[in-house]
Amino acid sequence: MNHPSKNPLPGLRRRQALAAPLAAWLAGTTGAALLSACGGGGDDAGDATAGAQSYSSGPISGLGSIIVGGVRFDDTSARIEDDDGASFSRSALKLGMMVEIHAAAIDDNLGRCVAAMIRFGSELKGPVASVDTAAQTFRMLDQTVEVRAETVFDPRLVGGFAAIAVGQILEVHALFDRATGRYLATRIELEDSADVYRLRGLVSNLDTATRTFQIGDAVINYANVPTPDLPALANGLRVRVRLQTTRVNGQWVALTVRLGVRRVDDLPDARLRGFVTAFTSTQQFEVNGIPVDAGAARIDPPTATVALGVLVEVRGRASNGVIVASRVKVINRLSDEWQRFELHGTVSALDTTARTFMLREVTVNYANVVEWEDGTPTDLANGRAVEVKGLWSADRSVLVAASIEFE
Repeated sequence: MNHPSKNPLPGLRRRQALAAPLAAWLAGTTGAALLSACGGGGDDAGDATAGAQSYSSGPISGLGSIIVGGVRFDDTSARIEDDDGASFSRSALKLGMMVEIHAAAIDDNLGRCVAAMIRFGSELKGPVASVDTAAQTFRMLDQTVEVRAETVFDPRLVGGFAAIAVGQILEVHALFDRATGRYLATRIELEDSADVYRLRGLVSNLDTATRTFQIGDAVINYANVPTPDLPALANGLRVRVRLQTTRVNGQWVALTVRLGVRRVDDLPDARLRGFVTAFTSTQQFEVNGIPVDAGAARIDPPTATVALGVLVEVRGRASNGVIVASRVKVINRLSDEWQRFELHGTVSALDTTARTFMLREVTVNYANVVEWEDGTPTDLANGRAVEVKGLWSADRSVLVAASIEFE
């Protein structure tokens, strides 16, 4: 995989060298994480994607501009919108958000690209019903959400998972793991209130007579949605629903039902990061609901197994709504590659005693940096431009730097 820094960390041994001592330090501290599954519904991108040469989908793993799948996308002139087509400024893009990007051709040597359109969207929005601290999971909208080391928390959720409480209204960006039926949270945001709840998932137990279906354990009643406004409902269809905030007779009442995955335009370069959400064979499967033809793809590593619920990165081209893969990389969910975040920007609030500074509104701890590039700790100063790579502390309050490069 290419990394977006101008001097990417080369080779597995260096990545392991950075990860091992950092992981050990983290274990002993609480720390002082177009047109795809994040789409569905909304307006057509129109001229914003005209002439695009590439499509990418996955969680934002870095800022400055944004980094997705190891590529640094310049979002300066990009159209930014949500699932419903509403426009936003670049400041709306946050670490851990699930996005899809239409962009120019990707320069893999530099790991850079210019984005034309960036769409973001969450999987769930609603109240917390229960919390399981031991399992690091919580229930909302009759779904189970799993928190992991790479989950990013809203700064208002001080303490990370420990701050989640029954009754809170949360918006959750996530990847759906069909093998477990759980949503793996990539970002969790605290909401003051909500006029409607939202849920994206797979239709099951469809009953056209009672006009109900299920998403996970949630029973959805769509009787009030006009038939012309419905997609062609079927079990296994990925949909996105807006719900009333009060259940009726134990059922969630749908205000709208839309497709939860968009057809990918024909493009010479298409890249996905996510779970295998449907599996026919190692040559035919889906990632985040998008069909993949891996008949001619190289599997990396060669001994890896592609199966339902496996986390993968797919590269290839998009043709007739299918990603024709040239490479399928199986990602270890415990790896530094998956859990690492990257920030580019200027240092502020430098504290040489605590060995911390602020970067992109994130507190960075530089006490355990394994590698310094083009400078030393004494070169740190407010206003200096740096690149930081690291992992979240256990309570998500601090990004613990493994490497710092002066830019």
